[in-house]
Amino acid sequence: MIYNKDKVFIPPFKMQGIKSKIVPLIKASVLMDDDTTWIEPFMGSAAVGLNVAGKNAVFADINPHIIDFYNRLKSGAVTPNVVREFLSEQGTLLAEKGGEHYYFVRERFNNEHNPLDFLFLNRSCFNGMIRFNKNNGYNVPYGHKPGRFAKAYITKIVNQVKHFEEKIRHNNWTFLCQPFEKTIASADGNVFIYCDPPYIGRHVDYYDSWNEEQEVRLKTCLLESKARFLLSTWDSNRYRSNPYISLLWNEYNKITQEHFYFVGAKEHNRNSMTEALLTNF
Repeated sequence: MIYNKDKVFIPPFKMQGIKSKIVPLIKASVLMDDDTTWIEPFMGSAAVGLNVAGKNAVFADINPHIIDFYNRLKSGAVTPNVVREFLSEQGTLLAEKGGEHYYFVRERFNNEHNPLDFLFLNRSCFNGMIRFNKNNGYNVPYGHKPGRFAKAYITKIVNQVKHFEEKIRHNNWTFLCQPFEKTIASADGNVFIYCDPPYIGRHVDYYDSWNEEQEVRLKTCLLESKARFLLSTWDSNRYRSNPYISLLWNEYNKITQEHFYFVGAKEHNRNSMTEALLTNF
């Protein structure tokens, strides 16, 4: 298979399991035309949709904070210049106060839910993680990099925001905070559903917890929709294989590609994984 060699654009948020490195494979595997509506029930950072979705798209997730950021970007309440000014100001305070300022912003965010605070925390926390406790409080510790927001780094983030803003401005993209069942049930007509649920047996935190019951429910929803879909999941790593591919998804077509994740506190925990794309076409 020959993959599309176009540039892959990165969204402004870092996230565990981001699919930017396999976007070319996903893009080469979807079945859409210019009038197809892209539906993404597990938006995450929207790395895939940013690169693959066409003029019509519905992005949804149960994490309200990234949805809020993108909706404010869509409305004009957040702009690339606003992001630059905010990160410059907060970055200066981080350089002066280190962890004291990080934890001040974290507490402020947990009280006020400012999407700019969320972006700052995402870019200065430990290992770029997004994690919440059972009280919906963001609880990732400080990344111990007080000089994180150098001018070049801020410009990189601002350019990512700017590209996303341009995509929103030139297309009919909708961002919704809702469960995947509601998003898939709304799929009608010429649609294509891309699902990137939390990987069963691998992601366990408040917004991303996932179990067998939810995996079964997702399959049921996709079958009832009768839409074309592509599902991302994990196939195997050096230690084990994903048993749910044979238990639940064995009748679907499977495309695989090895992918390396750089998430983990220690280098020996950062291992390659074989990704699987499952399709019903």
